[in-house]
Amino acid sequence: MSSSYNQNTSSSSATKNENTKLENSTYNILSALGKEADFLYSTVDKYIEDAKNDGRNHLVDIWNEIKNDKQKHLNMLKQCLEKEAQEKNIAQ
Repeated sequence: MSSSYNQNTSSSSATKNENTKLENSTYNILSALGKEADFLYSTVDKYIEDAKNDGRNHLVDIWNEIKNDKQKHLNMLKQCLEKEAQEKNIAQ
């Protein structure tokens, strides 16, 4: 199922947005990258600090594990975007 982002203006099999000219799947990678990065760089450290201040060491461990998982996801998405850029030449 394609996202609501889709505004197909291309006759090719790939669905592209009329404004960005990006395929939906490329846009999805960019969107997920932004969300993961936002969580990693502006949210999770605050959660860890709050748990430390409250003496909730088990929560510190959980937030650190989630942070590590998110960093792995961010790296996976970056690799996907690099591959997309090479295969599709996003700059066009």
